[in-house]
Amino acid sequence: MTDRALSTLPDVATADGLTAEQRAVVGHLEGHARVAAVAGAGKTTTLVRRVLHLLASGENPRRILVLMFNRAARDDFRAKLTREAPSNVVLPEVRTFHSIGHRLSQSLTRWGYLPPRQLLQADWQRERLLRQAVMQSLASADSETREAALDADRLEAFGQFCDLVKAEVVTPAELFERLGYTGGERHFIDAFDVAESLLEASASMTYADLLYRPLRCLESHADARRRVEGFLGHVIVDEYQDINEAQLRLLRVLAGHQAQVMAVGDANQCIYEWRGARPDAMLARFDGLFGRASEYPLSFTFRHGHALALAANHAIRNNRQRWDQLCLAAPGNPLTQLRTGVGASALLEALQRWHADGRRTDEACVLVRSWSLSVSVQLQLLRAGIPFRLAQEERFVFRLPLVQALAGYLQLAREPQRLQDPAHLTLLFSQPTTFVAQERVRRLVEELARTQQWPAREATVLAGLKPGQRRHLKRRWQLLCELPKLAAWPPAKLLEHVVDAIDAEKVLRRSAARREKGDDDVRLLDVLIEQAGELASDPDAFIELLRNPVENRPDGVLISTVHGAKGLEWPLVAVWGLNEEDFPHFSRDNPLSPERLEEERRLYYVAITRAREQLLLVQDGGDHRPSRFLEETAVEDCRRIDLAIRGDREVAVAVREPEMIGTYLERIGRECSDLEHLGQDVKLHARQPERSFTAPDADAGSSSGAPWQVGDRVRHASFGDGEVLVVEGNDANPVIDVRFDSAGRRRLIAARAPLTKLS
Repeated sequence: MTDRALSTLPDVATADGLTAEQRAVVGHLEGHARVAAVAGAGKTTTLVRRVLHLLASGENPRRILVLMFNRAARDDFRAKLTREAPSNVVLPEVRTFHSIGHRLSQSLTRWGYLPPRQLLQADWQRERLLRQAVMQSLASADSETREAALDADRLEAFGQFCDLVKAEVVTPAELFERLGYTGGERHFIDAFDVAESLLEASASMTYADLLYRPLRCLESHADARRRVEGFLGHVIVDEYQDINEAQLRLLRVLAGHQAQVMAVGDANQCIYEWRGARPDAMLARFDGLFGRASEYPLSFTFRHGHALALAANHAIRNNRQRWDQLCLAAPGNPLTQLRTGVGASALLEALQRWHADGRRTDEACVLVRSWSLSVSVQLQLLRAGIPFRLAQEERFVFRLPLVQALAGYLQLAREPQRLQDPAHLTLLFSQPTTFVAQERVRRLVEELARTQQWPAREATVLAGLKPGQRRHLKRRWQLLCELPKLAAWPPAKLLEHVVDAIDAEKVLRRSAARREKGDDDVRLLDVLIEQAGELASDPDAFIELLRNPVENRPDGVLISTVHGAKGLEWPLVAVWGLNEEDFPHFSRDNPLSPERLEEERRLYYVAITRAREQLLLVQDGGDHRPSRFLEETAVEDCRRIDLAIRGDREVAVAVREPEMIGTYLERIGRECSDLEHLGQDVKLHARQPERSFTAPDADAGSSSGAPWQVGDRVRHASFGDGEVLVVEGNDANPVIDVRFDSAGRRRLIAARAPLTKLS
């Protein structure tokens, strides 16, 4: 890059439009850095300016690497960087971890450290590999065991297991024990080794191998490692809290001992533990891999108003593994309304009111903890005639095999002639599973449809079945014969009878690969029974509702899991199913450990921070206890404080967390003299105008008459000498972070601290 080209770059470190916190990140001087960014903090803008600042400072673009979490984020960042950079400036690479792994794999192959392999890109190729590995590992098992292991859900669970072994860089046995798989999945351990042998024999690899293979090679060959490290000067990693062990270790190799690593993310939004992410990646683990780092907060969200920012702070404050950081609403943000509600009526009223106000339905989103909880939302919206769409179309209620079967049981009760329909009987003998191979079930069903009676003990169609399997199948047939006699029963009572008669809960838990999948299937049973009781005054209409072939409506309300909503936002967000055992999720067989509670709380934090203008928190009511998260969020406190902030008169508000509220008010520019702690009250005086974000005023005062700046050397009456690391808040009265030579890092209100600048 020429000097003339560099001179055309803007001085982004002091450009208008950035907060003081963002400017501190952009102007970071040297060493590693951790940037804790709350949801909606403008990370992309900040990092684009950081890259341009590095280029303007003379950094070689070939020595700068920006790593994004996925291709969509990478493309978005590239586009914004290209828009803001002068046309004659060479830009650094912006990549995903997998694209870096692919390049490393090619280089290590070319250098002779790795044998060449082809990537399995098609889904059918991966599925064939998994099937072959499972079948070979269960070669000596009976046909029912093999068929159960090849069930689509269990095969996908095995695929996730293989990927996670490589993401965590552990042995299959270690991962199996750590994650608590059921005994029926113990073949995963041997099947993993079989899959690896098949990949080697066919010179193939999976996407997980794009990171796993080069990492293991570089960690075992010092000369190969020397060929790839030492070339980078700066590595910027976005969504750092979501990277796994393999990515962390590969990053350590790439950075070597020279590159400065800037990790940007939010430990409070670490929700991909099932993919190997850990919240300590940005906390203690970073220090262990890279050493000490400068810490920068991006505390101001540009997404929502004070009420929701306060709610988010309340929601996450009980987690131990988190940053000690508040989420603050920036001036000019939209007003965000918080509401709680009970049952479907609260959701339907909110959506109907939204539509009546002239807002588009596709601007609304309903978030659920798990897909099973979406079934009740789908049925309620169908009944109300409100269009909707699903983030995963295969999750439409009528496409779920278990729902189809339960609707089939209800249908058989009202239409006895279906006992003679082999297709209908096959469905009812297949869901929930009878643990009998499908070919055996097919032959038995054809016999039952023809004869309408259970075969004799010595019948060929029963040959080879174990005594337990025979008993299970016979009970299922007896239930089907009984159902027409119970046609007058309400659907909810009839479904409860079916569930009890076939011991559905036990069967679903036994057939699930992991405890959480079993919990989810059992909860689906509960949801359908609940909806049958609520919606089925007309049984035929309820059956039709379950079998309704609905398609996605592009103008409809989006229904998504919280995991699927990460990184997105909507004007209206409703969080559905806020009941104990649903959200947070736990059960008798899958109890809630302290670690899992923190994981659930982070998931809830992500859910509520997707909203911009309206947030509705809905519990089911009835027999369900409200989620503890509703109490922790302190919605009423947040609403009252929001009203007081926007009011023009003095008001005292009783709150349960006055210290946190007081800190929040100070951070958004309310002077400390404007509030008093009166027991559990926070007293706000007449409203003062909120400050706006502009470049520092040259006349803004500090104790020495000049504005505080990052890098200033200062002296404190108690802590001694130190250096200013961060300047944020009201320019006339900022909050500053100082690293003292003898007293460590301290956060101070500049105007109140006994602090002077050193020349």
